[in-house]
Amino acid sequence: MQTISQTANSADLPAWQEPVPTAALVLADGKVLYGKACGATGEAAGELCFNTSMTGYQEILTDPSYSGQIITFTFPHIGNVGSNDEDIESLNLASVNGARGCVMRAEITDPANYRAGQHFDHWLKARGIVGICGIDTRALTTKIREGGLINGLIVHNSTGEFDESAMKSMAAALPSMEGVDLAKDVTTLQMVRWDETPWTWEKGFGQQINPDLHVVAVDYGVKRNILRLLAGLGCRVTVVPGTATAEIILGHQPDGIFLSNGPGDPAATAHYAVPVIQELIASGLPIFGICLGHQMLALALGAKTSKMHQGHHGANHPVLDHTTDKVEITSMNHGFAVDGATLPEGVEPTHTSLFDGSNSGIQVTGRPIFSVQHHPEASPGPQDSHYLFKRFVELMKAA
Repeated sequence: MQTISQTANSADLPAWQEPVPTAALVLADGKVLYGKACGATGEAAGELCFNTSMTGYQEILTDPSYSGQIITFTFPHIGNVGSNDEDIESLNLASVNGARGCVMRAEITDPANYRAGQHFDHWLKARGIVGICGIDTRALTTKIREGGLINGLIVHNSTGEFDESAMKSMAAALPSMEGVDLAKDVTTLQMVRWDETPWTWEKGFGQQINPDLHVVAVDYGVKRNILRLLAGLGCRVTVVPGTATAEIILGHQPDGIFLSNGPGDPAATAHYAVPVIQELIASGLPIFGICLGHQMLALALGAKTSKMHQGHHGANHPVLDHTTDKVEITSMNHGFAVDGATLPEGVEPTHTSLFDGSNSGIQVTGRPIFSVQHHPEASPGPQDSHYLFKRFVELMKAA
């Protein structure tokens, strides 16, 4: 693990390695790494994971599914394309839903992209995200891969003064993600009408003015690009809180129901969500779930979920679609997974991760109900899985 020496000659150090560290990353096992502070001043505590994406850091940090987590970016140059007001994934643009902190290898450079509207460091400060640069992210990633997900604490202090004993105590006392319902912290509190369609070159986002289908999206931490893809395929989308009852959802008279992504332990969110999903299943309407929505659909059908060793976080995950026998490269972000061995009769696995063989999709035999663990909206990520939205639309039209 790399630390920055407080006695080294500053002339011998790269620009991002200052002789006096201004930030510390403290792991729950007592390991302390020093570096250069960036982003907001203060502290950020949460589960430390790593993301292997080379692009899309702004979408990643604003994904509500990362609530309660600190992201280690394996790509060394984060922030070099700046930030803008378009690449935000949380439904409420003004909210701070998303990652609590970020860990980076190199110092943030000035933006070099025509879409940049703001320096990434300024954006981090405005979002309240605490960051640290100058960390050996390869070594940190190896530690997580071998030892599993671990809690961590980032402390930003421009004076360079740190109380290691106090920081270690704080990190060691951080709670596990298991048993924690975070969806209630990121869901919308009121109904939202959505008609924005995907971004196109030189035109930006569009608007759906002539929808022929109506989808009710249950928001457990939904990403904006999911809603855009639904709207772009001719859907009028009504977003309801994750705590909405089946009576409220069905009262909107939808053609189909979407169960969104979100953070936390699905078994904890299931206490209030699963009974509702079971009523929705009984309605006979087409249902499509992504990520947390996939996990809770599985729970509603009788399967079980479990905590993963290191989770899946990145935009380069190969998945086999058993319905087509094709391999697609997908975007993933989850620390829990459906236990494929517990799928009940009548529920078929449709997708499998080729990294570790974990379940990545299910469907109900003979019924218009399916879900996937990965993120087919590809924000960021490859667009191999966009067809799943078309599959959902086709099921609604057939129904």
